[in-house]
Amino acid sequence: MMTTMNKRTFVATGVGMASLWGAASSSQAAQKAAPKTAAHGPALLTLSGAIAQTNRGALDTTIDQMMGKHGIQFNAAYALDAAALQRMPQVTIRPTLEYDAKRHTLKGPLLTTVLAAAGVPANSPVQLVLRAVDGYTVNISLADAHAYRMLVATHIDGQPMALGGLGPQWAVYDADVLPAFQGKTLKERFALCPWGRYHIDVQKA
Repeated sequence: MMTTMNKRTFVATGVGMASLWGAASSSQAAQKAAPKTAAHGPALLTLSGAIAQTNRGALDTTIDQMMGKHGIQFNAAYALDAAALQRMPQVTIRPTLEYDAKRHTLKGPLLTTVLAAAGVPANSPVQLVLRAVDGYTVNISLADAHAYRMLVATHIDGQPMALGGLGPQWAVYDADVLPAFQGKTLKERFALCPWGRYHIDVQKA
């Protein structure tokens, strides 16, 4: 079930966060040797709810202003910075996007890989609430996210996704190759794919 809001319109991807992704790439080798605890850079994605691994404490009503305004609550969570997402195995897809009806190259880790880092097995019977920076939310089962090979896309056409564009991440799949979406119009294919996504709430079914 999807929370509906005014139709979100496409904003061209900028390079405002390129420094974050660039720093992540240049420090990737060093980060591999570091303990996988708290994020070293700014957290770009936070997971909470039914997770087994955490690396930060409770929501801080002073610091976590956006999450607080979106009604998010947690006693502990798992935060990922750009370097952590870059360390994960990367997958590339080339879907036709609804915004210009052209194919674009999207790259990032699978959503199931990101969830596994927070201690959520791929076969867990959980629901995922994917929340974007404007409050737009989508509910999808982990089973469907796994079947659709949904990405946590961080790059488009070789460029990092910027906040103000499609970033910091876009939860997206290759609708061109999925039978469930091939009969739908382009605008209908990506209803489950919030861009500007920054938080995932893992809920027990």
